[in-house]
Amino acid sequence: MAQAEAFRYVFGPVMSGRLGRSLGLDLLGRRVCSMNCVYCESGALEQLTLVRKAYVPAPALLAELERWEAARIAANQALPDVVTLGGLGEPTLNSDLPAIIKGVRRLLPGVPVAVLTNSTLMTDPAVRAELTAADMLLPSLDSLAPEDFARVNRAHPGLDPKAIADGILAFREDSQARHTKMFLEILLVAGVNDSEQNLELLAAFCNRLQPDRVDVVTLSRPGTEACAQAVDTQTLSRWRERLGQTVAALKPGAGTRLAEREKNGQEQTRGMQPEELRARLLASLARRPQTGAQLAEALLADQGEVSAVLVELLGAGRIAVRQQDGQDYYQARTDQPTP
Repeated sequence: MAQAEAFRYVFGPVMSGRLGRSLGLDLLGRRVCSMNCVYCESGALEQLTLVRKAYVPAPALLAELERWEAARIAANQALPDVVTLGGLGEPTLNSDLPAIIKGVRRLLPGVPVAVLTNSTLMTDPAVRAELTAADMLLPSLDSLAPEDFARVNRAHPGLDPKAIADGILAFREDSQARHTKMFLEILLVAGVNDSEQNLELLAAFCNRLQPDRVDVVTLSRPGTEACAQAVDTQTLSRWRERLGQTVAALKPGAGTRLAEREKNGQEQTRGMQPEELRARLLASLARRPQTGAQLAEALLADQGEVSAVLVELLGAGRIAVRQQDGQDYYQARTDQPTP
């Protein structure tokens, strides 16, 4: 059981609406980012920076992934649909990014590698070159209107939304990145970046970029700032319709590996011991709030067992619960150390 407790950087899988069962790799280990977005679900920012370094060295992260894979094989559990590089901050800040992608391919051959990014470091040609090694790139761009950008993303001084957009365009035009699928995300916060000016600027940008998919979303989980609220359904629909006119969107889905698993009936796995389940729940909830049902589905665990452990963790003060849209979202306490 000590092995399960040792996982600090490998977490999940978690359920992703875009990627299916996503095994997360935390490349920062703490809240280090180039932005301090009002909607961030990872908790209060510790360091706002543009400095690249090996925040989590590749050998340490890959050693954990190797142990995770050995435990998966021993438990006869299904492979994740994708390995996603992200975590508590901006993953491209980690200068060991190329070695990490290479190591993931060695340890989990055939599993696609995705990178979540706020796009800020894509202004750097070296970072763009590193990202061409990924199968999928999920950049975000919430505003091209400078005033909205400042309010929603609270970025590092000197970052300019137009320069960030130009970096995304440069990646899309790079011949070395032609195999990399690009799923652009735009997150709307009511009264902050949902202006008509921003809508028209982003529509023109999407028309130039032609990503494989555009996902216009709003808050579905509790964010860092209580003032950050979801837009209404009419606004969300209008934005989706407007941007959908500029891009031939892919249908959202969980990925081919998920479909294969359902077809072959590979969802049957052994039950996890309480200590192992507890460790995985804490690691996952340290990165994003989730419901009990989401946790059970992602971890291929019995929902009753997940509920029992969540009650235990609540009683011990290890996690907190918040209601949103009539559902209970669990999250690791911010005054507790990251597993």
